[in-house]
Amino acid sequence: MNFPFDKEIILENSVALLRPLKLADIQNLMKIAIEEKELLQYSPIPIYSEKLLAEYVEKSLNERKNKTRYAFSIFDKKKNVYAGSTSFMNISNVDSRVEIGSTWIGKDFQRTGLNRNCKYLLLNFAFGELNTERVELKTDERNNASRNAIQKIGGKFEGILRSHTLMYDGYRRNTVYYSILKNEWENLKMGFIKE
Repeated sequence: MNFPFDKEIILENSVALLRPLKLADIQNLMKIAIEEKELLQYSPIPIYSEKLLAEYVEKSLNERKNKTRYAFSIFDKKKNVYAGSTSFMNISNVDSRVEIGSTWIGKDFQRTGLNRNCKYLLLNFAFGELNTERVELKTDERNNASRNAIQKIGGKFEGILRSHTLMYDGYRRNTVYYSILKNEWENLKMGFIKE
C-alpha cells in the first residue's frame, strides 16, 4: 500500500462530500464545535472553543505533513452545510493497514445516514483504491452509540485494551478495537447504503 498523502483526496456521493481538512474549516466547523461541548466527550482531544478547534485543525494538518493522518471535513450535501470531520489515521503502508477514526458529527446530522455514507466512502476508497488489507476502527468502551454504529457497518469486535488512552480530563479510557478485512468488504458493501 502507498497512501497518497500529497494528493487532494475528494470522496463524494449524493449525501456526503469528504475533502481534505483545511485551515478555512476552522470557521466552517466553529458553530458545531462551540455549541456542542459534549460532542467529543469520549475523545482525547476537545474542540469546544475556537482556540481548541484551531489547535485540532493545525495538528491534523501537521499529521498529514508527517504522513501519519489524513483528515477530512464532512459536508452534508442534503442540508448544504458542514457537519464535522473524519480521518484516515495510524496509516501503515508496510502492513497495508489504516484506521478510520477521529470522527465527529454534529447532533443535527446524527442518525440521518450521513455517517454511514461517510464510512462507505472511506471504506470503499481504502479497499478499492488503496488496496488495503485491513481497516481498523476503535472507540471508548463507554461510547455505546459509537460501538453500535461500528457493529452495524460490519466491524468485527477484536478486544478491549485496558487503560489505553489518556483523556484530556485525566481519565484513562479503555479502548475497544474493531476491524474490517479486505475479503469481508465485497459482501458488506452490498446494501451498505441506499441512495
